[in-house]
Amino acid sequence: MPPLTSKPIHFGTYLVTSSVFHLTPLSFAIVNIKPILPGHVLVSPRRVVPRLSDLSQDEVVDLFLTVQKVGRLIERIYKASSLNIAMQDGADAGQSVPHVHTHIIPRKAADLDNRGGSDAIYRMLEGEEGDVGEHFEEKKRNRPQFPKVDESTRHSRSEEDMIEEAQMLAREMEPSRL
Repeated sequence: MPPLTSKPIHFGTYLVTSSVFHLTPLSFAIVNIKPILPGHVLVSPRRVVPRLSDLSQDEVVDLFLTVQKVGRLIERIYKASSLNIAMQDGADAGQSVPHVHTHIIPRKAADLDNRGGSDAIYRMLEGEEGDVGEHFEEKKRNRPQFPKVDESTRHSRSEEDMIEEAQMLAREMEPSRL
């Protein structure tokens, strides 16, 4: 399955066209390079702007309708009972890529009990695990980075793995499946 568009899609300065699984006229959804939990994806506006307040009203409406639609898909595909939907709006809020983006993370009962309970997700998003920008930089450097936290079960994914998941999710986004 070829990418959804021949036009380049950027997440901040990073070219992510092959990771896109859903496009609207104003937004896109991508698989995450280093998901906190399986199915962790990102939804962003096509226009690269750092803050939610920089978006037009049409972009905000499209972004959140896309979050809602993608969230339903992710919940179904990953058999989740709930979702974390999070946005870090600005560097001081923990935003690691200066491009508005919303995290959608599928959740199940007791999925983070071994990490301190369901609220551990917020520490993970704020910490190194949630630093999407650093994970893209690590990929660009093409060398492993020494993590500060136990990352034994969480590794940056290959471009091929990300394309495969993006293609599967794109097929599932087809109108006949929703």
